[in-house]
Order: sequence, then C-alpha cells, then structure tokens
Amino acid sequence: MKIHEIHDKQRDFRSTKQLTIAILKRTAQPVFVSFIQQAPVLVKEFGPIDYIDFSPVEPHYFAVTCSVRVQVYNPITKLVTKNLNRFKEAAYGGSFRNDGKLLCAGGEEAVIRLFDVHTKSLLRMFSGHKAAIHRTFFTTDNLHIASFSDDKTAIVWDIPSEKQITSFNEHSDYIRAGAVSPISKDILLSGGYDKHIYMYDTRTSKQILNVSHEAPVESLLFLPSGGIFLSAGGTEIRVWDALAGGKLLAKITQHHKTVTCLKIASNGHRILSGSLDRHVKIYDSGTYKTVHSLDYPNSVLSIGISSNDETIVAGMVDGLISVRRREEEVKNEKPRRKKISYRRSGRNLHTPQVDVVVHEEMKEIMSRHDACLRKFEYSKALDCVMTTYVVNKAPHVTVALMQELIRRQGLKQALSGRDGKSLVNILRFLNRYVGSIRFGRVLLYVTNVLMDIYEDHLDELAAEPRKMFSILAAKLEEEENLMLALSELQGKLHMILSAAENVPPTLVKDIQTLKPSSAAQKNLILSIA
Repeated sequence: MKIHEIHDKQRDFRSTKQLTIAILKRTAQPVFVSFIQQAPVLVKEFGPIDYIDFSPVEPHYFAVTCSVRVQVYNPITKLVTKNLNRFKEAAYGGSFRNDGKLLCAGGEEAVIRLFDVHTKSLLRMFSGHKAAIHRTFFTTDNLHIASFSDDKTAIVWDIPSEKQITSFNEHSDYIRAGAVSPISKDILLSGGYDKHIYMYDTRTSKQILNVSHEAPVESLLFLPSGGIFLSAGGTEIRVWDALAGGKLLAKITQHHKTVTCLKIASNGHRILSGSLDRHVKIYDSGTYKTVHSLDYPNSVLSIGISSNDETIVAGMVDGLISVRRREEEVKNEKPRRKKISYRRSGRNLHTPQVDVVVHEEMKEIMSRHDACLRKFEYSKALDCVMTTYVVNKAPHVTVALMQELIRRQGLKQALSGRDGKSLVNILRFLNRYVGSIRFGRVLLYVTNVLMDIYEDHLDELAAEPRKMFSILAAKLEEEENLMLALSELQGKLHMILSAAENVPPTLVKDIQTLKPSSAAQKNLILSIA
C-alpha cells in the first residue's frame, strides 16, 4: 500500500471518529456529556466491588461494599468518611434508607446487619437465611428490610422486633437480584439463576407474577411508576409491564458481555447499565434507545449515581472504583477596561443657533361608543360596537366595552328592551366567541345576565331569536363537556408526570430511636489498625 493511501485512510478514520463524538454529544443529555469531559478519580480497594449505593440526602455520600467491609465515601473529597467493618466474611449489597441515616448489608455469614451511619454502631442482626445474602433493601415505609439469598429464599424482616415477617421460596437456584416497589411497601421482586423473576405481595404471602428472562438474572430495577420493571441477565436487558400481567415491552441488546447492574437517573428519565464489556450505557427511559456510553478500564460489576446527577461511580472486578463528578465550569472573567465615552464629548462646543421645528400633534378623535359612554347611553354604546365591521375585525373592542359596562353595573340596562334584530346580533356574537380563550370569562358573565333578562319572555320572542338561544344553549353544553374532558385529561397527565418523577422522599417519619439489640451487642469486633 502506498504512503499517500495510508494517510488518506488515517484522515478518514479521524474524521469518522470526530463525527461519531459530535453525534453522541448532540443526542446525549448534557449531564452525561460533561462526565466524559472530566478525568475520573480512581480509588483502589481490595477485591471486586460488589455494590454501590448513594445516600438520597445531601451531600449524597455513597457506600461501597467490598471485601469484609462497607465504606462510605464523600463524593467531593473522594475520601472515606465511615468504615463499617463488623463483618467476619465478605459483605454484600450495602444500601441506604431513604433518610440516609441507616444502612443495611448482607454477607457470606447469612446474616443481615443494620448500621447507624453516623455513629457506625451495629443496631440489628437478622438471622434466618442458610446461605450468603447478596442483596438487601429497605421497603418504602422504612420499617422493613427485604433480603435475597443463595438459599433460594426471599425474606421480609421487621426492623424494630428483629423478626421475620414472611418468606418466599419459589426459586430453584441462587437469588442474586432483587428490588422493592417505589410506590408500595408490600411489593417486591426477586430474580435468580434459574432464569425466573417472581413478584410477591407480602399481604398475601404469595407469588403474584412469574416471568422468564431466559438467562440468569443479575439485576432488577423498578421504574418510578412502579408498574414497569427491568431485568438484566446475559447480554440482554428486558422491560416488563407488571400491570399487563408481565407483558414484555422491549429488549435492549447494546452489550456484548453479561450485564451486571442497573440504575436509574435524571428523575427517572435515564437508565444506566454496566457490563463485563467495560462499558456503562445510558438509555432514554421513554424510547429505551442508547443516548450515551462511558468506557472503563476493566469489567464493571456495580454502578451508582447521585439523585442530583452530579456524581457517577463505577466499581470494577479488580477492586478499582472510578468516581466522575460533574464540576461547575469556572469562567475566568477579565477585568473590563474603561473606554473613552464619546457621548458627552461635544458638550462644551459652541454651535450656531438653529430654528426649532415644533411638530403639529394630531388631535385624537373620540370614538362613537366612548362618546355614548360619557353620556351614560349604555344601550347605544353597545349598538355602536355590534356593527359588522367591529365584530369581524376588532371583537376585542366589543368585549372591552362589555367589560366596562360590567364595571359600571350598566350591562343589564344595555341588554334590556332589545328588539329582534339587535338581540340576534348580540346572540350571534356570543355564539361565535363564547368558547374563545381570550373572551370566554367575560362572555359567560354576559350570557348569564342575558338569560336572567329574557328567560321569562322567551315565548314572546320571534322565531329567529329563539333559534339563536337554542344554538347558544347547545354551544354552552358543548363547552361544558369540553371542560370536563379537559379536566379528566389534566388529571391523567398529572398522574403520569408524578409517576415519571423519581424524587424519593428525603424526610421520613421519625421512628422510635433504635438502640442496639442484644444480638448486635454480642457481636463485637475490634478493629485494630
């Protein structure tokens, strides 16, 4: 191959790469574009990073579960602020409560530990599983914990009493994934290596839904509405509609190795997935299309993102933690130089006297309806604005006069004693503009006054005014039905929009202050550094 051909191919490759980056930046959300522009901070831990979870409250500390401890990091300084090391064997699935005060975690010891994040004290130990517990979550009422274990069971625990409430054993293989409903304290999901996903209701202690992912399930995620959930396993992410009986809505196949974790971001508008192929993909939750991608130096086992989308953390198989934080751009503003003003430069110059020209002002001519208003001739003023030209070209003038008559309490006087033709003109105007957004409020008031005047004399009117009154009644009924339909639509939209938001409650009811249980007090581990 000749030298100039090699240079041409390299130039084509560079231009293609630049075009791809430009397209990604246009389609991606600005939040995630800014992540790739920031150099990540890398932190080395011992062993694979099992799970990452962010505190819902500011300053959004994040907990990293790795080896025999759960470490809480400050996202700004990237330093460890709390070290929860009351584990004898590997710890799994450390997750925060909605208020960020408590943290629960499982482990190889088949025991769930509940910690006070501020004091690092061990408050509760839940024993009952027979194998490693890989995922633990607080329910939405913050009074219970759901755990998912390798003993093929999912158990719901009561925090104050440290007792087991209910247990589900539908799986035939290890349970490595779980999720709790964001809108109900009684609904939870479990996914196992038997390729099945079960939904349970703790009120009936029964399975209410069963779907097959057709691959070992690694992660589960509820969308904020609570009716749609995602499952990750193999190279696929599947979207399910729980309200439609487990209907498969979509398949996302953007990874070429096993998908290990799922997270939600941007108030429910973005979905993140991490994989062994060293990529984190960001999807639009409305279309399930890829809008951005982040690259990492090793296989990704866990990801986490703060609720304000400022920090994204990825944990890798070699114990490396990548922290990307969206920093605010600091603009270097240069001091503004003083410029010479020429505005007043000629003030002291002597100029010859010139003639002053005074422009003649045109005298405003008062309109006919204004003249009638000055004479308190309200009926005549209304007739002046009911001409064909004004009604067709300037209906706002007619409505403005009606509004002025309402203010002067002269509308009833202007509408009373009308003959057939003038009454028909008024009714025709009302029929035409009563549904207008600009004039509707004023014209509805005029319609009510008109009905009060003529409702007892409708039979005495001619045929044409009676016909116009019938048309007005039909028009008002149509407007009423339209308002009811729009009110129903507004209510439905409010429900959809509120369900689409993913803003967890940061303030929860103050439960009685938890003190360490007897089992927790006996489990004392001294850490000698």
